Amino acid sequence: MLKPAAFLDRDGVINEEKGYIHKVKDFEWVEGAKDSIKYLNNNGYYVFVVTNQSGIARGYFSESDVISLHKYINNELKIINAFIDEFFFSPYHPNNTKEFLHLSHLRKPDTGMLDLAASKWSIDKSRSFMVGNKDTDIKCAQKFLIRGHLFKGGNLLDFIRLSENI
Repeated sequence: MLKPAAFLDRDGVINEEKGYIHKVKDFEWVEGAKDSIKYLNNNGYYVFVVTNQSGIARGYFSESDVISLHKYINNELKIINAFIDEFFFSPYHPNNTKEFLHLSHLRKPDTGMLDLAASKWSIDKSRSFMVGNKDTDIKCAQKFLIRGHLFKGGNLLDFIRLSENI
């Protein structure tokens, strides 16, 4: 059975944008982010995080740092009976073309992370959407043929309710 998906960028949508967040101590939830994820869960949406993490290619942190932070996010969400169905991230950056070149298709605005989600989950694209805080997020949504919403701050739950009329 197909379900709609909410694709959420991480930095600037789920958590405050502070540059290369990879430690729990630096993570700060965006207002309404936890509640928006629970709201989407309760309304029959898959919830996916799709995030460019070029800090890996730049050598600022490791893939395991990102995975640990994502586990922390889901553990925090469990407290309110909410969850992210799956986290997808791109370690690639054009300035580091050696180690992660084979993953370049994952980096937004390319649709690799969304394609990967669609290959693993039964997604109804016609009812799916993406929320991001950069033009690359919106371009990614457009290429994937879903609605894209540019989030410029405020309460994420209010933004999603207004944008999607869920």
